Amino acid sequence: MSSVATSEETAAFPIPAGVFAETVTSVKHYTDRLFSFRMTRPASFRFRSGEFVMIGLPNAAKPVFRAYSIASPAWDEELEFFSIKVPGGPLTEHLQKIRPGDTVLMRKKPTGTLVHDALIPGKRLFLFSTGTGIAPFASVIRDPETYEKFEQVILTQTCRENAELNYGRELVENTKSDELMSEFVGDKLMFHASATREGETRGHRITTLIENGKLFTDLGIEPLNPETDRAMICGSMAMLREIEGLLQARGFEEGANNKPGTYVVERAFVD
Repeated sequence: MSSVATSEETAAFPIPAGVFAETVTSVKHYTDRLFSFRMTRPASFRFRSGEFVMIGLPNAAKPVFRAYSIASPAWDEELEFFSIKVPGGPLTEHLQKIRPGDTVLMRKKPTGTLVHDALIPGKRLFLFSTGTGIAPFASVIRDPETYEKFEQVILTQTCRENAELNYGRELVENTKSDELMSEFVGDKLMFHASATREGETRGHRITTLIENGKLFTDLGIEPLNPETDRAMICGSMAMLREIEGLLQARGFEEGANNKPGTYVVERAFVD
C-alpha cells in the first residue's frame, strides 16, 4: 500500500477513536520546501481562529500525528494548512505527497494560545512570523473579529528566499479583495515581507528590522508601544526568544487563555 491512502483505501486501517477522517480537496506547492492543502471540514468541528490541531495519515496501525495550525478562518467551510516539507520526516515525508481525494486524519480537539481571548484590548495587533509560522495568522487576518477589536493589523513574515513569501503575499492580497472580508479589512491590514538571503532585507531578521526601526519606517507607522499594541508570535525557537526579549524590554507581558496579556507566543511547534 502507498504511504498516502485514498478515501476508499482508508478502511485498510482502523480510524482511531476521537479522530476525523477528512478528504483532501486541493494541494498547492509553492517551493520545494513549502506547500498548502485544503480538506473537508467536519460539520461538528468548531475552533477559534489561530488554534492548531493534530493531523496525521491513515498509513499505519498507529498513525503519526503532528501539530498543525489551521490556516483557514473559523467561518470557512473547509480547513486549510500550510506546511514545510521535511525529507525523512515521520509525517511530512508522506504528507507532502497528498493529492485531492486522499484522506487526512485530524484529532477532534483544537487548542492554542494565538487567539484573541489571550490578549487584553488594544489598538494595533502585530503578528510576527517566520516561515510556516504565518499559518495561524492566515486564520487570524481572515477573521472579522480581528478588525472589530483592532484599528490596525500588521502582519510580518521572514523567510530565507523571496519565493517562500508567496503564500503570504497571496494571502494578504486575497484577504483584501475578498467580497466578504474587504468591508471589515478596509485599509487596516498591513504586510511586511522580508527575505534574509535576497533583496534589501538580505541578512536582516525580523528582530533586526525591529531594533533598527526599518520595520516601522517601511510601513510608515509608530514603533512598538505596550500601551496600545498587542502581539502574537509564531516561528522558530530562536525567533520566539528574541522577539519575546524585545517585547519584554519594551514593557510587554505574556498572556494566556486564562490570563490575557499584551503578547502571546505559540510554543507547540518547537522543541
